[in-house]
Amino acid sequence: MKRTIVRFGLISGAVSSLLMVATVPFADRIGFDKGAIVGYTSLVLSFLLVFLGIRSYRDNVGNGQITFVRGFAVGISITLISCVCYVVTWEVLYYNFLPGFMDKYAAYVTAKAQASGASPQAVQAQIQQLHKYKELYQNPFFNALLTFIEPFPVGLVITLISAAILRKKARLQPADTPLMAQ
Repeated sequence: MKRTIVRFGLISGAVSSLLMVATVPFADRIGFDKGAIVGYTSLVLSFLLVFLGIRSYRDNVGNGQITFVRGFAVGISITLISCVCYVVTWEVLYYNFLPGFMDKYAAYVTAKAQASGASPQAVQAQIQQLHKYKELYQNPFFNALLTFIEPFPVGLVITLISAAILRKKARLQPADTPLMAQ
């Protein structure tokens, strides 16, 4: 089981990390709204390996059988490994290649709030909240926690769906069926 989990978890993590690295240079051109769509689409693509990992486990280790609970355990383990890869990639990118990321994000959120017609007090409250958030984001542990929270729900949903779709109980053999009363 461990081999399947590690293999598919690392492949999923590599896919999400490579897609992140490939899109970060275009972040300014994509924008924050479209960037979120691109980012979550990339996560869904990488988490397709959860489905493939559960299926591989069922077919190769479970002799064609897997319960929902075992499928969930395999899938969530793959998800956790993938999420750790995602977090490590973001930490490296954020602290080494994205100077001013939080300033750009704060400017985007502020402009969006002002364009929405929010009151000056509401805009100012949001600006203060963004300053606190920026300060917290400088802490690598807080940064990692927030980054982990991005892909994990997606992986959890895909794990639940995959475990439900792929569950397969053992079939009764003809010799195992009870005799019908005559």
